[in-house]
Amino acid sequence: MAEGPRLTLSHWGAYQASGAGDAAGLTALREDPDPSPIGLAMWDAYRNGPRILRPAVRAGWLEHGPGRRSSARGREPFIEVPWEEAYALVARELRRVASTHGNAAIYGGSYGWASAGRFHHAQSQLRRFMSLIGGCTVHKNTYSYAAAQALLPHIVADMQGYLEINHTSWDVIAAHTRLFVAFGGLPWKNAQMSVGGATEHRLRDALSAAVANGCRFVYFSAVRDTHLPVSGCEWIALRPNTDTAVMLALACEIIRQGHQDRVFLDRYTAGYEQWERYLLGKDDGIVKDAAWAGPIAGVDPQRLRSLAADMAREVEGKRTMVNAAWSLQRADHGEQPFWAAIALAAVIGHIGLAGGGFGVGYGCENGIGSPHPLVRAGPRLPTSPNPVSRYIPVARITDMLERPGEQFDFDGRRLRYPDIRLVYWAGGNPFHHHQDLNRLLAAWHRPETIVVHEQVWNAHAKLADIVLPATSTLEREDIGFAYREPLIIAMRRLSESPGQALDDHEIFAGIAAKLGIAAQFTEGRTPREWLAVMWENWRSGLQVQGFTAPSFPQFWSDGSWRLPTASRPVVMLDAFRADPAGHPLATPSGRIEIFSSQIESFGYLDCPPQPTWLEPAEWLGGSRAARYPLHLLSDQPHTKLHSQLDFSALSRANKVRGREPVWIHPGDAAARGIADADVVRLFNDRGACLAGAVITDCITPGVLKLSTGAWWDPSEPGVAGSLDKHGNPNVLTRDRGTSSLGQGCSAQSCLVQLEKYEGAVPPITAFDLPQFAPERAAVP
Repeated sequence: MAEGPRLTLSHWGAYQASGAGDAAGLTALREDPDPSPIGLAMWDAYRNGPRILRPAVRAGWLEHGPGRRSSARGREPFIEVPWEEAYALVARELRRVASTHGNAAIYGGSYGWASAGRFHHAQSQLRRFMSLIGGCTVHKNTYSYAAAQALLPHIVADMQGYLEINHTSWDVIAAHTRLFVAFGGLPWKNAQMSVGGATEHRLRDALSAAVANGCRFVYFSAVRDTHLPVSGCEWIALRPNTDTAVMLALACEIIRQGHQDRVFLDRYTAGYEQWERYLLGKDDGIVKDAAWAGPIAGVDPQRLRSLAADMAREVEGKRTMVNAAWSLQRADHGEQPFWAAIALAAVIGHIGLAGGGFGVGYGCENGIGSPHPLVRAGPRLPTSPNPVSRYIPVARITDMLERPGEQFDFDGRRLRYPDIRLVYWAGGNPFHHHQDLNRLLAAWHRPETIVVHEQVWNAHAKLADIVLPATSTLEREDIGFAYREPLIIAMRRLSESPGQALDDHEIFAGIAAKLGIAAQFTEGRTPREWLAVMWENWRSGLQVQGFTAPSFPQFWSDGSWRLPTASRPVVMLDAFRADPAGHPLATPSGRIEIFSSQIESFGYLDCPPQPTWLEPAEWLGGSRAARYPLHLLSDQPHTKLHSQLDFSALSRANKVRGREPVWIHPGDAAARGIADADVVRLFNDRGACLAGAVITDCITPGVLKLSTGAWWDPSEPGVAGSLDKHGNPNVLTRDRGTSSLGQGCSAQSCLVQLEKYEGAVPPITAFDLPQFAPERAAVP
């Protein structure tokens, strides 16, 4: 089979190998108008970073075997073992736990983003393997927008299956949107990525084109977005977690001005009358207008009234778009801002029309707003249904480990936490993306065994019992595909695997051989043969959708396949708008549910049946602010994807004295005697961390911004409550569900205090390798 261009695809972009020997590296594709620098840094990072080179087992586990409440995790040295021994240890432990406690006692942890390729997608490999041994407990939904995933099917449509991949395209917005109101901003740094891989970064050019065509952008955020075009953009600073109150006030003002679209509300929505009573204070006596919301959000009421009047207008066929960033629903009662944004757009009445309506994630991922055609499914590895029916909401890991057997509410169901004895994790890093890491660490000691596939020696690997070294994207062959991206990439193996690192598929195949199921798992195919099968299966399905793809040999030889141009503009919910009876929504009423009788029937006090302002547990308007007077926002970093490549030169260059930078308003810094580049200590009841001070007026007074992604670096490894030296905000964030409905993460509802760090500044050890003990005889 002929080899074509040496391309690869990562979540942050497509790249081509260049040079050779010491001059080898990556260059961005010519087709990408705004390539991300993150991928350009991964060549050196993966070659020279803290890679895991051989299978390793915690010394105490290897000597004494599995056991509950193992507080030695993170504190003992590792012993490197041969692959055959590692396979035997894992197989034996899986067999023991399944036979003694049942397969529900195994938690199959995998949180995506491990590989842009469709074959080496860690979650697919893990779940294929687990289904063959009787299944395991898994998670449901995502940290990115779990509250939205639970809420939106009840009120409009499925978030991941419909809304995310059908947003009105940016070219339509440029032509038909006159006012774009963005709650949470339009973060360019987030739009560097797409699940499956970004091949054409479009946000920066899209915003410039819209502004040039007369679109006015207004964005509400506690942080000024420094990547938006200067002209045509207006920043309205507001208190974090108060977006719902502002949306309610804008809707209320439109209604009081008599500008609501009654025709749209009557034909396309259900429950508007109940919500109008709430907005106008018919039952509680509180009118939810600008005068009410202004003091809550810290926004001038007259500014809200003026904006409301402008939002309700349509001028020469140009309309208003309302957008809510994903970060808004990662907060206490996070379902409410998304619901309020959709209800506000319904009051305006532009939903389903070119340039109008709502968005739930513009700027949050590259694919949102893409003009390229939608190709369903994509090449994928076949998996069987999970024989175990148990699952948890993705952000409830600590609750599951702490409270086995307890019942909990989730999206109208009453579920029970399983008693987890073995955690098997492949893809993702819970000690990055989970909240209240000190609480997680204490719960992490409970399982009898923890097995991880990892590329690098991060906290996740250092806190495991058995560590299996996995390859990176650069060291694999695969097929790169993402929804609404124009290029499908034939991913080459561009670099040799370090040490004894293996692909996840080969690791699972080795364990499967010890369990006697290798033939079922691999079906006798090599990875290259799997790629051909996956491609040809997908290619056959494409013909039904009207696409003619090349054969696999031709695709592999060419190096990529470009999808044809979309046949029509992308306008979200246009079919519903044109014919609501012929294209009803998958809601109980078939319409947009501003009031949901279904959610009302759940009886959740923390999630009312209509968009409602509920005070967060932690916010600057609450009583807790007297003790912790600063609101901490923990956003996506611009130099890495989550915690991936934190060890790259790009990420390290962004740090301040080796620590993640924290944005501080000049007034808050002056009040605490803090200067630029000082090492500072952030703390609350949950923990404390050090960070590097960046003093800027791009953030509102009383608010701090500490991006996620700094590898957790406790001063006492394995000990809960230790000072994090590196700037991981999740030692501070809340680990509570958004509500009983969504049970998503509520990291953005977090109050802290800040002070200059006066002690001797401790060294960063996050990227150091663990201690290793001498090898011992292999287990037969």
